[in-house]
Amino acid sequence: MKLDSLYQEIILDHYRNPHHKGLREPFDAEVHHVNPTCGDEVTLRVKVADSAGEHDQPVIEDVSYDSMGCSISQASVSVMTDLVVGRSLDEATRAYDEFLALMQSKGQLEPDEDVLEDAVAFAGVSQYPARIKCALLGWMAWKDATVRALAADDGSAPDGPTADQPSAHRPTADDIEETA
Repeated sequence: MKLDSLYQEIILDHYRNPHHKGLREPFDAEVHHVNPTCGDEVTLRVKVADSAGEHDQPVIEDVSYDSMGCSISQASVSVMTDLVVGRSLDEATRAYDEFLALMQSKGQLEPDEDVLEDAVAFAGVSQYPARIKCALLGWMAWKDATVRALAADDGSAPDGPTADQPSAHRPTADDIEETA
């Protein structure tokens, strides 16, 4: 089986059998992101546990989501949840940084399979600018929700959604573009 075929199968498997889908409680922050160019949407919740382990780092206890959109956006958020749930903030952020670098590489970066695991299947997506926003939608939502959860925990919550507040700011693909 060719590598491209294997990658397509990974994406289709996550699309057909999404991991961590369905909004759950408790959560520390909730965000809703939209890609207006294609209509993809994700509402994502994150629960961050207090520091744990030898490095005294917060741990991503749970990520849950509800979404609609293309197979790329749906599979990507499913893969992302596998890479961050149960990991320290540093480990989850490293996966985020690696995926972002992969998406910005225009197909020129050899992905680190040890860090990205199934997310390496999205390497080909980086060659199609219109699809990059689809692949990044869930990742950007995770980053946004995690920042909000951590800020709420330390009392410096930004103006926006937490478990106690409805979402005020609805980031769009333009927000993603600024980060990407």
